[in-house]
Amino acid sequence: MSKQPLVSILIPAFNVEAWLAETLESALAQTWQNTEIIIVDDGSTDNTLAVAKSFASSKVKVISQENRGQSASENRAFQEAQGDFIEYLDADDLLAPDKIERQIQLLGDSSSEFVASGEWARFYKSLDEALFIPQPLWADMSPVDWLVCAWENHLMMHGAAWLIPRPIAERAGNWEERLSLINDFDYFSRILLSSKGVKFCQGAKTYYRSGNTTSLSGSKSRQAWESGFLALELGTNNLLAQEDSPRTRHACATVFQRFIYEVYPDVLDLRGRAEGKVKEFGGSDIQPSGGRIFKSISSFVGWKRAKFIQVWADKYRYNPALLKKLIFTK
Repeated sequence: MSKQPLVSILIPAFNVEAWLAETLESALAQTWQNTEIIIVDDGSTDNTLAVAKSFASSKVKVISQENRGQSASENRAFQEAQGDFIEYLDADDLLAPDKIERQIQLLGDSSSEFVASGEWARFYKSLDEALFIPQPLWADMSPVDWLVCAWENHLMMHGAAWLIPRPIAERAGNWEERLSLINDFDYFSRILLSSKGVKFCQGAKTYYRSGNTTSLSGSKSRQAWESGFLALELGTNNLLAQEDSPRTRHACATVFQRFIYEVYPDVLDLRGRAEGKVKEFGGSDIQPSGGRIFKSISSFVGWKRAKFIQVWADKYRYNPALLKKLIFTK
C-alpha cells in the first residue's frame, strides 16, 4: 500500500461514563496508527462528556449536541469524518489492538467493493469471559446470502465488527433518525447491499458488552417497539428491492414472526401488523425460542401463556405459589 488509509472511528455516546474510557483506550491502542476518533456526546446527563473531553487531542475530536438519539449521533460523526474507512464503535464495546490493521490488510485500499467482518464475542465485566465461537456468518458471502443466513438463524454481527470503505458508506446513505431500537437492522442491510459482499477477517476481534441495563438494545417501551417494527419494515424492503424470491420472502416473514414472539403480550396493534407481514411474505415455520424452563412450560400450556408467565416473572420476581397459579388458571 503506497499510502496508509485514514480510518475514522465513530463513537456515539449517551450516559456511558462507566465504560467510555475503556472503549477509547481500545481505539487508541490500534496497531493501525492512521486513525481519527470522533465522539459525539448526545446530551448525556452524567459525566460522559467530561470523560470524552479528557481524551481530546489532535487525534480525538469531541462533539457535544442536544439529545437527538443514537442515529442522529452516528450521522453527525460521519459528517465530521475524513477517513477512507469507517469503523463504528459503540461506547461500551471494545476493539482488539490489531482489529483494524487485519481488516485493512484484507480489503486493501478504500476502493474495495467489499466490507470486512470479523470475530466477535460477548462479555459482561471482563474480557476473560469472551468466547469466540464460530457461527455460520463467519464466512465470505454475497450480501443477499449474508442477510438471509442472519435472519433465518437469528444471528448478528455487531456494529464494531465491520470495517467499511467510505464509498460504500456514502452509497448506503444516512442512519434513519426515526429509529432507536435495532436501528442497525436497516442501516447495515443497506451497507451490505451497497457492496459486492462480505469478506470475513479471521483474527479481527471485537468485544460486545452484554448486561448493560442502560443499553438501547434492552429498551422495551412502546416507542422502542415501534422503532423495532419500522426497522424491520425498512430492512426487509431493502433486501426485497435487490432480490424478491421465495428464500428472501421467507427470511422476511421469519423476522416478523420472531418480532411477534418477542413483543407478546404487548403492543397488540403492532403484532397485528406483523402478522399481516408474515402472511404477505408467505408465512414462516419459526418456533418461539427460550430457555429450558420456557420450553417446558410452553409444551404444557402453549407459547403464549408461557411468554406471559415469563414476562410476569421478570417484572415481579419469581414466586412459586403465584407461578403455579398462573400456569394452572385457565
